[in-house]
Amino acid sequence: MSEVIGIGLMGVGTVGSGVVKLLQANEDQIAQRAGGRVVIRKVLERDAEKLRVLGLTDVGTDCWQDLLEDPEIQIIVELLGGIEPARTYLVEALRKGKHVVTANKDLVAAHGRDLFEAAAATSSDLYFEASVGGGIPVIRVLKESLAANRIEAVIGIVNGTTNYILTRMGNEGIDFETALSAAQAAGYAEADPSADVEGLDAARKIAILASIAFNTRITPDNVFVEGITRVTPQDISYAQELGYVIKLLAIAREQDEVEVRVHPALLPKSHPLASVQGVFNAIFVQGDAVGETMFYGQGAGQMPTASAVVGDVMEIVHNLNSNSTGRFSCTCFYEKKIRPKGQFHSKYYVRLVVRDQPGVLASIAGVFGNHRVSLESVIQKRTLSVSGFSMAELVLVTHEVEEQDVQDALAVIRGLSIVGSVENVIRVEGGGRD
Repeated sequence: MSEVIGIGLMGVGTVGSGVVKLLQANEDQIAQRAGGRVVIRKVLERDAEKLRVLGLTDVGTDCWQDLLEDPEIQIIVELLGGIEPARTYLVEALRKGKHVVTANKDLVAAHGRDLFEAAAATSSDLYFEASVGGGIPVIRVLKESLAANRIEAVIGIVNGTTNYILTRMGNEGIDFETALSAAQAAGYAEADPSADVEGLDAARKIAILASIAFNTRITPDNVFVEGITRVTPQDISYAQELGYVIKLLAIAREQDEVEVRVHPALLPKSHPLASVQGVFNAIFVQGDAVGETMFYGQGAGQMPTASAVVGDVMEIVHNLNSNSTGRFSCTCFYEKKIRPKGQFHSKYYVRLVVRDQPGVLASIAGVFGNHRVSLESVIQKRTLSVSGFSMAELVLVTHEVEEQDVQDALAVIRGLSIVGSVENVIRVEGGGRD
């Protein structure tokens, strides 16, 4: 077994404390499998109580340069979160020849170029498995196991909070606000849940996965994002009647151009992702050689995420032992065109409230037809009275069409006197119904 490998740990919050616990609990096994004993040399943490609870008081510091200047520290593990000061710390660490493990999806998604350039300059390792999917091993699979494939699509449920909310709404018929409150009470949603429910967290994760899958740099700015706040119990119920479930999907595809998007979608009950419940995540990958594969597990949480972090540390120890650091540099060697939103192709679920009178459906179908949108099915659901008028709720599902054509048709439909409101528009993914 090789000499002791020293790590500098930045942050001992939820995940950081999990990393400490895992290194302590499985110390001997980790040493045998990694080929070296991993020892925490210094911890960047201002909270003395956190250090005390973990038995790390003697190695605590509030100066980040202490970790970079320590010659006994070969690996920096960053678990601070956020862009700054984490970006500055890690770029400087890599420039000094330190190897880096991070779980920071925000930083990797937005500033991966800076990190990889700094790593390449010193042949340092940069690993970030825990930045997407918690304990699900998908990044290394894309980089290594599926490297011979031309990846055609990556589709995932990559945010446990929104999946929990939609699962509760579907199983119990409750509305979004009630399900969100339940998620917060259970500790699955933050006091400010906007990053989750507006799709921003999922956008950062799919930007990372798409960059690896398609060998081109994708940032969160390239991702079309739409959250789940407008999904209602009615939408979920109607989707179920039609043979679908509603999920917040992170979708990346390459067909001549790369398209990357996050939005609610109707997914056939027969699709492998449709059965993913609660806070679990799953990532579906389609490659030209491997075909269809799916990776499933806990996408967040203290110990699942710590598992991915420590796995990366062990991989770097292997690389140090074999003098093979810097093997996996940035794979973004192409500059591929990003498909604009208006050119996405999908089927669409549209829920309307319209006047309950003859000729209405023909008028609406005519507008869709004038914009090259054909309808697969039309169902009248319920009648209601609005401001003294008898109104009907219509649920339409289109054939696969271009996004811009649907939006142009809806702009005209919203202006019709016979239309009370366009209640919701949700894309339909995954082929036919169950």
